[in-house]
This record gives sequence, structure tokens and C-alpha cells, in this order.
Amino acid sequence: MTFYSTMLGGFNMPLRNTRLSGIVLLISSLLLSSCGTADICDSPLVSNLPHSSFRSSSQLSGSHGPVYAKVNRREGAGGWSPLVSDRYQWLEVDLGARTQITAAATQGRYGSSDWLTSYLLMFSDTGHNWRQHRQEDSFGALPGNSNADTVVQYKLDHPVVARFLRLIPVAWNPTGRIGLRLEIYGCHYASDVANFDGSSSILYRLNARPSPMAISLNLKTLRNSGMVFHAEGKGDHSLTLALENGKLLLFHQQGLSSSPGGYVLVTMGSLLDDQHWHHVKLERIGTYFTLTVDKNTQQVVIPAELSHWNIHWLSVGAVQSSALRRNPYNKNFHGCVENLSYNDLNLIDVAKHSNPQVTVVGNVTFSCAEPVSVAVTFTDSQSFLQLPGHTMGSSGLVILALQFRTWNEEGLLLTFNLQQHRIFWLYLSKTRLCLQINDTGRALLELRTGSGLNDGQWHSVELSCGQDHLSITVDKDEGATANNAGVPHPDSPLFFGGCPPLGGNHTCRNPFRAFQGCMRLLTLDERPVDFINLQQRLLGKYSHLQIDTCDIIDRCSPSHCEHGGKCTQSWSTFHCECSNTGYRGATCHSSRYEQSCEAYKHKGTASGHYYVDVDGSGPIKPQLIYCNMTDRAWIVIDHNNTELTALHSSPERRHHEVNFHYASEEEDLAVILSQSEHCEQELYYHCRKSHLHNKPDSAPLSWWLGGQDLEQVQTHWNGALPGNGLCSCSPHNNCLNLQCNCDADNEQWTKESGLLTLKETLPLQSLVLSSSEPGSESAYKVGPLRCHGDKSFWNAALFDKETSYLHFPTFHGELNADIFFLFKTSSSSGVFLENLGIKDFIRIELSSPSEVLFSFDVGNGPLEVRVKTSVPLNNNRWHSVRAERNVKEASLHVDDFPAATQEAPSDGQIHLQLNSQLFIGGTASRQKGFLGCIRSLQLNGVTLDLEERARITPGVQPGCPGHCSSYEFLCQNQGRCVERRSGFSCDCSQSSYTGAFCHEEISATFKSTTSIRYTLKEPYELSPNNSALASSIISDMTLRGENVTLKFRTRQTPALLLYVDSLYREYFALLINKHGELELRYKLHSGRDAEVFGSSVMNLADGRLHTVTIKRRAEYVSFQIDKNARESFILITDEEFNSVKWIHLGRVLEADVADIELARLASLGFTGCLSAVDFNSISPLKAALLHPDSRVTVTGPLTQSSCGSPFSANPQSSEATHSLSDPPASLDPGQPLVNTMRSDSALIGGVIALVVFVAISVLAAITRITCSRRETYRNPDLKAAQPDVTDVHLSHEPNDQSEGNANQKEFFI
Repeated sequence: MTFYSTMLGGFNMPLRNTRLSGIVLLISSLLLSSCGTADICDSPLVSNLPHSSFRSSSQLSGSHGPVYAKVNRREGAGGWSPLVSDRYQWLEVDLGARTQITAAATQGRYGSSDWLTSYLLMFSDTGHNWRQHRQEDSFGALPGNSNADTVVQYKLDHPVVARFLRLIPVAWNPTGRIGLRLEIYGCHYASDVANFDGSSSILYRLNARPSPMAISLNLKTLRNSGMVFHAEGKGDHSLTLALENGKLLLFHQQGLSSSPGGYVLVTMGSLLDDQHWHHVKLERIGTYFTLTVDKNTQQVVIPAELSHWNIHWLSVGAVQSSALRRNPYNKNFHGCVENLSYNDLNLIDVAKHSNPQVTVVGNVTFSCAEPVSVAVTFTDSQSFLQLPGHTMGSSGLVILALQFRTWNEEGLLLTFNLQQHRIFWLYLSKTRLCLQINDTGRALLELRTGSGLNDGQWHSVELSCGQDHLSITVDKDEGATANNAGVPHPDSPLFFGGCPPLGGNHTCRNPFRAFQGCMRLLTLDERPVDFINLQQRLLGKYSHLQIDTCDIIDRCSPSHCEHGGKCTQSWSTFHCECSNTGYRGATCHSSRYEQSCEAYKHKGTASGHYYVDVDGSGPIKPQLIYCNMTDRAWIVIDHNNTELTALHSSPERRHHEVNFHYASEEEDLAVILSQSEHCEQELYYHCRKSHLHNKPDSAPLSWWLGGQDLEQVQTHWNGALPGNGLCSCSPHNNCLNLQCNCDADNEQWTKESGLLTLKETLPLQSLVLSSSEPGSESAYKVGPLRCHGDKSFWNAALFDKETSYLHFPTFHGELNADIFFLFKTSSSSGVFLENLGIKDFIRIELSSPSEVLFSFDVGNGPLEVRVKTSVPLNNNRWHSVRAERNVKEASLHVDDFPAATQEAPSDGQIHLQLNSQLFIGGTASRQKGFLGCIRSLQLNGVTLDLEERARITPGVQPGCPGHCSSYEFLCQNQGRCVERRSGFSCDCSQSSYTGAFCHEEISATFKSTTSIRYTLKEPYELSPNNSALASSIISDMTLRGENVTLKFRTRQTPALLLYVDSLYREYFALLINKHGELELRYKLHSGRDAEVFGSSVMNLADGRLHTVTIKRRAEYVSFQIDKNARESFILITDEEFNSVKWIHLGRVLEADVADIELARLASLGFTGCLSAVDFNSISPLKAALLHPDSRVTVTGPLTQSSCGSPFSANPQSSEATHSLSDPPASLDPGQPLVNTMRSDSALIGGVIALVVFVAISVLAAITRITCSRRETYRNPDLKAAQPDVTDVHLSHEPNDQSEGNANQKEFFI
């Protein structure tokens, strides 16, 4: 009583007595533990039981009775054997009281060929309402015997408390019959039970002092709703644990006497109204509430208002106060509670002893009332129950009632024949209850009622049928009625759930799906149907029926759908809806996205925003990240303040602190930093009389915080070493001050700028800058976090011996396992990966040159998934493999070939239990080893470091060269693949394109005065990819063929697109004539006229983008426009283009053109856009824009733009950027140009605006003078010809403005 009163706060006993009782309890516990028997629970329970404790479905003879089914006993016939060996037989043992059962052992019948090879175990407290033992959340059978003598023991995963055990044979020796001897192991079970009848409760007043919180209990009920307990504490806060539709929910409420309010913290469990015991525990552990229901646990963060909250009152079974009834979950509990404890205090025992701090309300009894409710389970499509027909009652009506529960949307509940050859059907359709009366295939009557009846809850159905009356009611409130229903045929049996197989002596017809679910409380004419008589074959007929049990399973509790996937289910399976989760697969396990920008790059993607899932199938959600695809794949992560921001001194504030919030979560940033080869972040600090340090070796005035350890202050700046408080100029001794430029106290602006590259200090999280020095000014800018290089993507190992392998710790993928890797090999077979358990295993191998095999065993027998490819996989190129195994299915993907899938058994074992090392590239037996390379091996999103392990393993080399054989196709437009240590790059020097894969067009907008002249360098350099022309090039630059491609967009006619000439006034010209048609002119002999070839494609000056490809081999010329048919021509005059010297784009001076007519056209220039200009692998436009040198002469305005679209291809190019390296000359050379929206000074903003305006005005004036002078320098002889061309010249039309670009870069040369 002292211990109880201490916990309940009921008595103030002397301290001496309290201490004494505590000592007694401590000594008692030590004595009990010293006995060494507290945890032993494996005593045999069957051997000493009386004969009355054994029952069976039948027995072969008196000497084959169940009383002889004791292990190692030979009495009678040496064991139990039923009369008929089928799956409807059972042996039952009554242990006399609820007992803790830990194991079962089976043995065959002595001296016979009769034994079980597999069986099921069922448990019960009452001999009814049996519950099947689940092995690893599976309803699979347990392993039996292989002979009649050996005792095979099966140890339960978790102890079961029950009084009755029933063993059901599933399979037996095919040459014998069912034969069994049995033993059960366990120990005594003691408990305290309280029974609540729906109007009773117990109220406890608990100790108000701060204490841990742990409430534990077992509950049993037939009702799907009811309050289990309600706890109150200070501040009008309360917690309620309640059943709602068979699930437990924890509800938090504040303001008990006010209007209802609150929210559910967590929901767990399902189908808890099955009249079986369920264990429940609520604990406060740290900052979490932990709720456990049976074997499943879930945590929820404790609300801040409950962080120091303690329970003062605990009400069990009902809410006592009328004010508390505003709680939405205030239904009283009807059922039993066992072993209720609060912080290890047995509350039921306290209530038994009439403690004054305990109030018992109503009829609370301390034993569990066990109402008998016999249910039947319709297990599959062959299940049915047939009962004999009946006659009308005294009321002239046929009355039928039943309850059912199911997960299926459809299924037949009842059918029977009516008079006049009509058929009555009661069935579920689209979750509604439907009634149909059919006459020779025609529906005479249809009624529908109810909805959502496949929710797994018990639903009641009442049917009344008579000559002129028909009514049906669902759950006592929804119903439908009709007249002229018809009368049941007196000889027609009633069929529930389905029909017997066709061909039998019956008239049952079922056009619907069979019912799968449970039924109970079936009454006919207000008389209950005795299912026990049915089980003993004394009533009706049945097949594929489980009697006295409801084996419904909630396959969505707990849900196997990961990453927020929504779980739905039917009777035999479940489905995960993965839409909008970012994951895929049967359980939403595998990510849809790549783990890095590097991976996206090697799929051939361009720069842009992509979802990146840094841990694959791990818990971190995908994030939208910008990938900048250059020669490297840069991850760019912005934050909330990337602009240059100005600060001014403030006497009120010693420091200015700014925090940076990044677009990605902290856990994403941590993984990105760890996986990247290099990370950097720009930090600019511009200063004028704004110190970073007060004096040398003094405490810093400014600092920053970064990385994961925000307690570590960083005082180094940019390229300096951490911890030294220096700046990047200090190691080079070129600072204006000893430590930093900004410490020089200059009146002029200076700066500290550069890159932070130490990953442990990235990203920069906070910046603290001094702002108290009088007259000081400063500005800061923190750039985005940028990282490149994916350590995992190129992490590889080369296996050069069949006996070599790498080993890693055991792979833990019990419920979900996904494996991804790339391989290349020239061998025909080999094991990529293997991990073994005692019985379970998982393996992936190349079984043949064109087949990958994924095999595993989780206890249901080996399962294999194969993908056969149409091409050999041993071609020494990289191939990808992705395998996934979950509780629902196994799948295998190889490259882009069709995937293979195998479904898992619906009721099989689901846990993959491995215990050996994981072998990569071989097996434990060192057989079937793999020869070749394995790369980027990821298990459940975690990359294994193959290179690190390979460095210390003989026969395995780190890394794997030779990537271009697999990735060279990514280098487009004559780009050349170049091998790198980790990966490859594309050399675009011989391509007219640029970008990571030579895929970005080089385009420019031309005006009429724009001119590009490219001088061919001698000797002429050929691209390695242009070997086809090698024989046609002679030493004096004579060409016997050309490959020419370009794209254009214009509205000008006529217009010269490309002009190539030679020292001998020979030329090649590509133009649009005055009719808008393409013309190709060749003059390959100085003494003859040019040959002109015209295209049949019309209206090319339509302002749209067109592509031209020209090929010449000797006298054979062909060209193609867009996707039109290729047109071919033959040169007559000559085949050699001698002494080629210049390539011209845009305007060509008259002196450079040999033909007078062509000279007039060339002098007009070109107005429009040119792109991807290539002449025999020479790119004059690319050279002019990106690589200007002495060979390129550009005059007039040349604007880089995009011909193909009105917007830039770079999503970030539209954002305004400000250069810090080139401020206006009129300002202090060191003063930064800041974003005035973020500046603390309006004065700086005004100065900047004025300077920018003046600079633009001066630049515009210079441009106008220059252009006008160039116009006046033209040949006067051409002025007369000008009007003839300008009649069709459209360069001044408004549409021409669209050829520019909002993001143009202009070059005035």
C-alpha cells in the first residue's frame, strides 16, 4: 500500500517506513532475479494434462484418439489420426488456464507412415473465436516432420497467451495419412483484469510531481469505438486514447470546459474489435510520444505545450466529468483491460484494494466477460455455404439477418431461387449493397443501399421478403423497399458467399464475384444458425470455409507503402498509389529521380532544374535543384540573399547579422557535400574603413558560421586556412594590412573576395559583420553553394580474376531491397552480388551473354526473375541493372529493355534474413566469379565504396577506365569523346556547337552592317572525324569536296548566307534569291561563269528557322533543306576549289567579291539570325563569338542570341546579374555596384542610376556616329542599285525585332 500511495499521492507516510518498504522491494527483486528462472518459459505443458483436455474433429478409431497425441508416448495406436485425412481436421488442447506459450513440437504417429509435413496453429481463450498464429506477419504454414520418429520443434517469434490451442494439418506424408503427437512449451501466466460494461469506469488521482510517463495495458473488445483512457494535467490539457472504427488514436485537447477543440496526434492499429487481446503502450521518451500497438511502434513529436506536462487524473473506460464530454471521442469502452500500469504501478491491483485515491464507477468486475460470437471466413473464390430452404413464418414473411466485413468492393452475399423460375441475388457492387430479382436473364427489380461497405468494419444486413413486400436495411438506418418481390421456392437452398462447382446437383448461379470476408450472427426466420453444427457436418454444406474464426487482415496497417504512398486493399492483396510522391514500384520504394546532377548529365540532359533524390530510396525527399551542365555537372543551390547588399555604420548596432536559408533541406545539403568531389561558395566583402579585425592577433570584429557545427566560429576569409583569422591575400604577403585588405583603414574602397572550399564549413549559414565604426561602409555578397563531381557515380572496381571478390557487411533489406549498379565485361557469365543467410539468400548474376538473373529466397522457396536482352551484354560497354524486392513483388530492369516482374505469395513469408558477409564480384565458394568492372553500386540508396575496398584486396583494382565506348554517343555534332579518370568529357573544338555535349547552338543576330571574315590558317587543319575528305585536300588548299551546314532565320530577300572565296577569285556562295528560294553558286574556274543550282523549296524568307546541309564530292553536289527530300546536281566546269582563303558571313565588301551581281547582294549584308555554321569542320561564327583571334575579323554589331526560340536556353540567364569586376569608371574603383533594393543607402542607388544613364547615353552616341560613318564609306556606284533591292528588303519591319533576344550580348568591334 505504501508503494501505491506514493505513486498515487494518497498518503504521507513516514519517510522511514517508505524507505523500509523500498528496501524490501529491492531485496525481493534481487532474490527473484538470482533464482535464474525469471526469463525461462519452456516447460512442457501437454504431457501431464488429463484426457478431458483433448478434443479433435474426428478419430480413426478409439485407439487413434486425441488423448494419445503426446510426444514420445506409445499408448493406443501411438498418436492421433482422424477418420478422414483432409484439411478440415483439427486437434485441440485445453491448457486449463491462460498460459504463456513459447513453442510447439510435433512428431508422427509411432510405428507408422503417418506424419504432418506442415500445419497451422490457432489460439483462443474460450474455445471459440480462434486466431491463427502469424509467422513473420505471414499466414504461411509451419514446417512439420519428415518421418514418424523425429521431434521437430517450432519456436514462436513472440510468446502467445491463450488457454486453448488448435493444430490444423495442412500437408502430410503422401504415402500415409494424418498422424500426430504434440507437445506445447511455455509457463504460467498471471494477470489482473478489469471488465467494463459500457457504463462503468475507474478514476485515478496520480502524483502531481514531475515523473516519466509510461502507460501500458492489454485490451479486448467486440466494439469498434470507445474511450480506453483519458488523462488530464495542468493547463487544461488532456490526452485521450480511444478506439475509433477499430483503430487506436491519441487525441490532444486544450480547454476542457470550453468549446470542443483539439487534434489527433497519431493513429495506429486496425481491426482491434476482434475480441482478441492487443497490447498497447504509451510512453514519453525525450521529445516524443511513442505509441506501441502489438508489434508496431510509431513516434510523434510532443506538442510544445505538453513538454513539461504531467498527468494528474487518469480515467479508464469512460469520461467522468460532463464538461469532458465535449471530447469528440467520448464513447464509453465496452470490453476488458488487462495489466494496466502507470510507470510500472499496477493500477488494477490498486483498484481491487479500494484505495481512496481510486474511484470505481458502475459495475467494474475483475474478470473478463467472454461473449461467444462464432464467425465464418470465406477465404477464396471457391468458398460457399449452403443451408437448407425454409418456410414463411407466422407473419407471412421470410426474415434474414447477418453481419459481414470485407475489403472487397464486390462479392455475392446470398442467392436463392424464387417461385416462377426467378432468382434472388444479394451482392456487393462498387462498395454498395445491391439486391436484384432476375427472370431468365432480365432484371425485374434492383435495389441499392449503403456505401463504403468494404471498409473492413462489421456491417449488419436485415432482409424481409414476402409476396407483396421486400425491404432491406444496412446498419439499421439505411434501407430500400419494393413491392411484388416474389416468394422463395420451398425447395431452394440458400447459398451464401458463392456457389458450389458447376456440375453438381444444384441450381445455384452466380454472375458476380464470390464473397471474400467474414460473416457472423446469421439468423433465418429470427432463429440463429449454429455454425458449430455446420462445422461438425450436422447442418448444411460448405467448402473452403474457416469456421469459428474471422481471418480478416488489414494489409495497410501498418502500411508497406513508403514515402507517403496511399495504401488501398482487397481481401488478398494491397496496392500503393505512388502518384505525386516522387517514388515508384509496388511499394513506392524506388525513387523516380537521379541522385545527382552528374547522373542527369550522363543521360544527355542540358542545364536546367531537376528533382534530385540524394539518397535514392532513403528517407530524404527529392529536392528541385538547378544543374549547370558545363564540362562539369554543377549542383547550384540558392539561398534567400544572393544579391550584393550594402551596410553603413550605426552607433546603435555593433554588429549586423544575416542568416541564409537555402532552397534545400539541411539533410540534403549534408549528403550533397559528402558525395561531391568539390564544393565552393563565393564570399565577397567590400569595405571602406570597415575592419575585420581591430588589430593583429585580436578578437575578430566580423565572422561567419557554416557547415553542420554552428557552434564553431569561422574567422578566416576566402582562400585562407581555417582558424588563422587571415584573408586570402595574407599567405601571398600582398595585403594592404598584415592580415587583410579591409584592416588597412583606407578611405578608398577595397575588398576581400574569393571562394570558400572547405566542405566541413559549408554552406555558409550566418554572417556577422561589424557596423559600429564611424564613417565605415561595407557591402557583402554570398553566392550560391556550388558542387560538382559525384563520388558514387564513378566509384568502380575492376575484377581481373574469377576467384577475386570484395566483401562488405551484411545487407539489411528485410522488407524492401533495391540494388542498382553498372557493369561492363567481355565474359559470358559471372556473379555480381551474393549475400547468404541460414536459409534465405539474395543473388544477382550474368547467367549468359544476354541474360541477367535475380534470385532470392525469403522462406517461401527460391524465386527467380530473368531479363533476356536482344543484344549481348558482354560487349565491354556499360550496362545498368536495377533490382527491387519488396513484400509484394520482385522486379528486374536491365538498361532500357522491358522489365521482368514476379509477384510474391500473398500469404507467404516476407522478411529477408541474411547473416553472412555481402560478396561483390564473386561468391563465398569462389565459384562463378565475375570478370570485368562494376560501378556505382547502391543498396537501398547507399553507395558502397568499391574503390576503397579494392585498394586493399588482391585481384581487384580500384577504378575502371574506358568510358567513351559507352558514352561517346552523348558527344553530338562532331564533338569528340575524351577519357577522364572519372568519366569523360566532350571536346567541341571541331564542332560548330558548344556545351557539355556539343549540343548548344552558336547563334547570332546580324544587322545589315555586320560582317565576319574568317581567314583560313595554313596549313589547313582537318578534324580527326573528317578523314573522308583527307584525300581531297592538296597542299595548295585545293578542295575536291565540302561539308557545309548552317541554320538561318530571316525575312530578307535576296540575302547572302555564306560566301567562301579563294586567291584565284573562285568562290562558293549560298544565298536566298529574290523569290525566297535557296540558291547554291559554284565558280570553280576563273575563266567560266558560275554554276547556279536552285532548290524547289519555296518561301524560305518566312522568319522561321531553316536548316541547310550541303555535301559535295568532286562533281557530285547535293543539298537538303529542313526535312525535305535531298536534291542532287552535277558540276560541269571543274571539280577543284583552289587556294581557298576566306569564309564570309554577313556583309562582304565589294572588293572581296569576284562577281558583280553577287557583289551588289553581298554589300547589302544580312539581316536575321545565323546558327551552327560549319564549313568542313571550321566554325567561323563560333570563332567570332567565343574564340576571337587574328584569323577572325568582325565589323558592325554582332549579337549572340538564340535563333530557335525567343528565349534563352539557360533558365537562369533571365535573372539580373551584376558584375563586381567592372564597375563604372566614374566611381571609386573599389566601390561595389549593389542592388539598391537591398542597399541601406538611397544615395548610392541614386549615384548608380545616374552613372548608368550617362554611360548608356555616351555609348549610344558613339554607336550612332560609328554606324553613320560606315554607311557613308560605301561605294558610290552601289547607291543607284540600292533601290532595286530595298523594294523587297524587310529589315525594318516590326517582325524583325523578334529576331533579337531579351538576353542578347552585343559585340561592337
